Amino acid sequence: MSDRLRARLSDERTSGLLLLAGAVVAVVWANSPWRDVYTAFSGLTVGPAAVGLDLDLAAWASDGVLALFFFVVGLEITREVRVGSLRDPRRAALPALAAVGGMAAPALLYVLAVTQLDGEGLRGWAVPTATDIAFAVAVLVVAGRGLPASVRTFLLTLAVVDDLLAITVIAVFYTDDLALGWFAAALVPLAAFAWLVRRRPTTQGAHRALVAGAVVLGVLTWVLVHSSGVHATVAGVLLGAAVPAVRRSGEQTSVGDRVDHVVNPLSSGVALPIFAFFAAGVTVAGTGGLGQVLAHPVAVGVALGLVGGKPLGIMLTVNLLERFTSLRLAEDQAPRDLGGVAVLAGIGFTVSLLVCELAFPPGELREAAKVAVLCSSTLAAVLGVVALQLQKRRIGRDPARADAIG
Repeated sequence: MSDRLRARLSDERTSGLLLLAGAVVAVVWANSPWRDVYTAFSGLTVGPAAVGLDLDLAAWASDGVLALFFFVVGLEITREVRVGSLRDPRRAALPALAAVGGMAAPALLYVLAVTQLDGEGLRGWAVPTATDIAFAVAVLVVAGRGLPASVRTFLLTLAVVDDLLAITVIAVFYTDDLALGWFAAALVPLAAFAWLVRRRPTTQGAHRALVAGAVVLGVLTWVLVHSSGVHATVAGVLLGAAVPAVRRSGEQTSVGDRVDHVVNPLSSGVALPIFAFFAAGVTVAGTGGLGQVLAHPVAVGVALGLVGGKPLGIMLTVNLLERFTSLRLAEDQAPRDLGGVAVLAGIGFTVSLLVCELAFPPGELREAAKVAVLCSSTLAAVLGVVALQLQKRRIGRDPARADAIG
C-alpha cells in the first residue's frame, strides 16, 4: 500500500465516508427487489468446521474483520493511557466520568421505553450506550474547524473511555457459555505476542520473521478467544493493548505508532466498511414501512438513548462535576462549549450495530434496533453539526476567544 493511499484511508473524513458508503449500499440492496440475494450472500457459510469456524459472512464481518478495528482501539487506549490524554488522572477524570454518565443515561432511557416488553427486549439496554469514535471525530473534523483544540481532545478522551467501557460490557453481559479453559489458553499466545512485539530485530530478515510470528500469534489468540465464548473482538483489544506505546531509547517512533501506521488504514478503509455492509442491511420493505419499525418500543428506546440520553448524560455529568467537585475543564472551555461534542457522542453506529447482533436473535427486535441505530446516528450527526456551527458563531461574537483561537 502506497504512503499516499495509506494517508488517505487513515483520514477521519475518508474513513467516515467509506463507513457511510458501506451502510448505504447495504440498506439500498436489502430493500431492493434483489434483497434475497443480499440475504443469501450474508448467510453464505465459509471456514473450517473442525475448529468451529464455519461462520457465515455476516458473522465473519462482526467476529473477524471487526477485530481489526478493535485492535486499533486497543492501540489507542494504550497510547492515551501511557502518553496521551489519559496519562494525567486529573485531566482525564472529567471526560472519563462524562463517558460513564453518557452511557448510564441512555441505558436508563432505553429500559424505561421497553418496560412493556419481556426480558428479551431488555437485553438491548447497551445498544444506545456506545459512541462511534471514527464517525464522531470525522464529523468534528469537518464541522468543527475553528473550535478550540481542547474540544477535540475532550471528544477523543470521552470516546476512548467509551470504547473501553463498551468492550467491558460486551465481555461481561454478552458472553454466553463461557469456556474458561479456552480463554486461559488464549493468554499463552497473547503473552508470546506481547513478548515478540518488544523485540528489536537487527536485520530485515529478522524483522519479517518477527512480523510473521506476531501475525500468527495474533490469529491464534483470536481463534482461542472465539472458542471461549467471549466475543472475538475482545481479542483485538487485548492484542492492541499489548503493543508498547512508549518510544524506547534510540527510536524515532514507538512500536505502537509504527503498527498503527500499517493497521489503521486497513481498519478504517477496509474492516469498518465491510462490517457496515453486512451489519446495516436491514429490510423494512414488507414490514409495514419505516414508520412502523421506528414505532417499536426497542427502536424508541434506542433513539431516546442515542439522541437524548447521550448528550443529557454527558452534559449533566460535566456540570455536576464542575459545580460540586474540584475537577475542571480545560482553561479555554466552559460546559456550554461541549454541547456539540455531547450531541456527536450520540453517533452510535459501529459498536451499537455490533451490540444489536449480540443482544437480539435475527428477527423483529434486531431489525427495529438496527433501523433505530442508523436513523438516530444520522440525526445525531446532523444535530451535532448544527450545534457546532452555533458554537462557532458564539465564539466569533466574543473577540477575546476568537483572538485566542485564531
